[in-house]
Amino acid sequence: MSKKIQLEETALENIMQFRPIQEMIEVTSNLYRLGWDERNGGNITYLVDEAEVQKYIDTTKVIRNSPMSFDGKELVGKYFLVTGSGKYFKNVQSDPENNLGILRVAEDAHSVDLLWGYSDGGLPTSELPAHFMSHIARLAVDPENRVVMHCHATHLLAMTFSHEITSKAITRTLWEMCTECLVVFPEGIKVLPWLVPGSNEIGEATAKAMKDFRLVLWSFHGVYGAGRTIDETFGLIETAEKAAEVYTYVQAQGGMKQMITDENFKALAKQFGVTPNKDFFEM
Repeated sequence: MSKKIQLEETALENIMQFRPIQEMIEVTSNLYRLGWDERNGGNITYLVDEAEVQKYIDTTKVIRNSPMSFDGKELVGKYFLVTGSGKYFKNVQSDPENNLGILRVAEDAHSVDLLWGYSDGGLPTSELPAHFMSHIARLAVDPENRVVMHCHATHLLAMTFSHEITSKAITRTLWEMCTECLVVFPEGIKVLPWLVPGSNEIGEATAKAMKDFRLVLWSFHGVYGAGRTIDETFGLIETAEKAAEVYTYVQAQGGMKQMITDENFKALAKQFGVTPNKDFFEM
């Protein structure tokens, strides 16, 4: 090895010090611990900064290219840290290079270049199109949006079997279960009917919903959340899931005897400077 090449290689920092990878290890471990991502359930995509990535890997070296089943022209040249297809979240901490990958959306807009990860020859999550469509939708609303997270949050999932599954009905119930819910997701939660996971159909429906909502509930399946950071996105889902858990306990205790009133909601919205979704709440 020439001295020049050796110097170039040693100039790269240890990829395990890349903050997004550390955040992914932490959140996937938490999601598995909470039981929201059993087996290989769930997936996360994290839009990362090109200049930051280049401190850790040589972005001119493409390991392999994988086709995508949709046109991602709005994301060409962008870099993402992505959980792998068939990978178990419980294994990310012990072997991140096998279970995570850093991708760049290729110039043809119909494929991605693998730059690091999936060391066993694996692929990005099968729901990559749904994630990328949601990134496109959220970036159009909020250029700082970086994270799309999908998990099988237990109590939210259960509600789609036992509760009226309209966006308004589920939103109102969640708002009524915990005071903070109206503040954390004043736009509410969008509920979709059952659709085939991994399909463009569910990706398109989720992306359409993501133009107005950061939380999308897939009936009989799980939840999608979007945010600017890993913490924000996890916290968004966590808050809705806590409310769904409280609802489960309330139902088991015989149903509501009292609740947060509309006047309470008005005072809450004024105090925290939020505007609840007008379709779900008349202020």
